[in-house]
Amino acid sequence: MQIVWTKHAEERQQQWQQRLEITREEIETVLTQPQQIVTEDEVRIAQSLRGDGLLRVVFTDIGNTRRIITLYWTNQINRYWQEEPHES
Repeated sequence: MQIVWTKHAEERQQQWQQRLEITREEIETVLTQPQQIVTEDEVRIAQSLRGDGLLRVVFTDIGNTRRIITLYWTNQINRYWQEEPHES
């Protein structure tokens, strides 16, 4: 699978690297080996627990390409974590 970073996703990763030392490699690991994938509207979100929060990577699949739209870390685990994820 090929991973494509949007300019926005690259900028967000740089911001989170400064704040919480979240690396590109960590983002790509969440994308390729997530603890959970949820679907919201027209996008999918790969997410994994990180520290006392949740790292979320919003993406779309186009053929064999996974395009990262945006990413962020949140401490609102209960808001986003789904006990029974709805994968498509």
